[in-house]
Amino acid sequence: MKSLIVIPARMASTRLPGKPLADIYGKAMICHVYERALASGAGPVIVACAEQEIVDVIEAIGGTAILTDPDLPSGTDRVKVAADIFDPDKDYDVVINVQGDMPALDPAIINDTL
Repeated sequence: MKSLIVIPARMASTRLPGKPLADIYGKAMICHVYERALASGAGPVIVACAEQEIVDVIEAIGGTAILTDPDLPSGTDRVKVAADIFDPDKDYDVVINVQGDMPALDPAIINDTL
């Protein structure tokens, strides 16, 4: 089974605006989440983001980010759009949605979903 990990992220959080770029020990929160997802080894990791500044931060650490419409109604919609762009031929059997505000996520939990 081939899996793809997609992390939705947007700056327009109502409770904590700019949350994906919040500094945690000198690194943006979204970078911590990306690295945790990558450490799982469950498959390629992409960040589905609504703003170019998130793309820039992810690409600066060597990651893959896909810019999506900021007006999408939910993170799930953002994940779907990014997965379709990244995998137009539907080569992946499973798409794992890892929330972008979980910087302490144990990578093993991602593997438990498979």
